[in-house]
Amino acid sequence: MNFSDFKPALRFLLIFLSVYFVLNLVYGIWIETLGSRPDAATQWVSTQSAAIVRAMGGQAQAIPNPDGPTIRVVSGDRIILNVFEGCNGVNVFIVFLAFVLAFGGSLKKMLWFIPLGIVVIHIFNLLRILLLYVLSSNHSTYFYYFHKYFFTAVIYLAVFFLWWLWIILNHGKREETG
Repeated sequence: MNFSDFKPALRFLLIFLSVYFVLNLVYGIWIETLGSRPDAATQWVSTQSAAIVRAMGGQAQAIPNPDGPTIRVVSGDRIILNVFEGCNGVNVFIVFLAFVLAFGGSLKKMLWFIPLGIVVIHIFNLLRILLLYVLSSNHSTYFYYFHKYFFTAVIYLAVFFLWWLWIILNHGKREETG
């Protein structure tokens, strides 16, 4: 084995880590500039989640938390959820984007696949927040487990599926040799 055997893997790692680091750095700096105010992405996902609850016949409003950088999803005077910056899906978008750019492929495919992937991840995240709303409202004892483990796994399984699709779109199915 020589260095050239590892060149594609090293190229992938370099691009992935560079994109991931730079985008997280920029995002983190932006979040820090907001201080105790919630960011626009968290407001957006919280407002959409509350709208879905209302569309399903519930009573929910998304309101900024006066005590910190979160959005409260409330029903009447009861706080059901506190949506933090980490719940808005941006970090998951960054991981998805870093992989697609690092793996490479045609620009034409990237221009439709990246926005499609972000929309798919966003929909999964909205469903996650909606189900957490239901759990918090009705089955609060299960909230921690589902929030910490189950829904994190579901979101990342969706991302892994999108990555797999990206590989198939760019290299087709590999034939097994025997």
